[in-house]
Amino acid sequence: MNLRLALKRTLQGVALLLVFPWALICGFGRLLPIYTIGAHLLALGPGVIGNFLRAAFYRLTLRECSIDTNIAFGTFVVHPDTSIGSHVSVGAYCVIGKVSIGRGTQIASHVEITGGRHQHERDAQGRFGETIHETGAIGEYCWIGASAIIMAAVGSRSTIGAGAVVVKDIPADVVAAGNPARILRSAEGT
Repeated sequence: MNLRLALKRTLQGVALLLVFPWALICGFGRLLPIYTIGAHLLALGPGVIGNFLRAAFYRLTLRECSIDTNIAFGTFVVHPDTSIGSHVSVGAYCVIGKVSIGRGTQIASHVEITGGRHQHERDAQGRFGETIHETGAIGEYCWIGASAIIMAAVGSRSTIGAGAVVVKDIPADVVAAGNPARILRSAEGT
């Protein structure tokens, strides 16, 4: 193991120890109101220290999260039933809903991932009733551009342009952009 990796693993271990009490208090993500407080507080951790603390907290509280993630300032994961693969990088000020993010995916700043489609039922008086919620998925090695809104699945190795609004599933190996997002071309060889 080289010196840089040894230092990184040491810092990750320290971060895990520092966030362990809060992870324990929130029942390792099972107590949603307490989990949310911790996620919001850690979203404000500055710089590299904040990145290590967020990765450690989410490692202990999400359904699945690699310690080898980079989650920037101002970003928080809404629901602990989320999974984040290894070597995922999430930019600043993102909101990540109930979703599965594949390894190696890169997400720019100001991205909102709702975690799949939502359908809100209304009663005869127009009041909201039951909400039907699907869990979303973003494949491996995707690129999600700045300020994109992801409301459907994105296939592996696909690129979503900045400001795109994804309302229908995007297949693997394509470039999609626009509002609503539409496929522009194949991503193979780019």
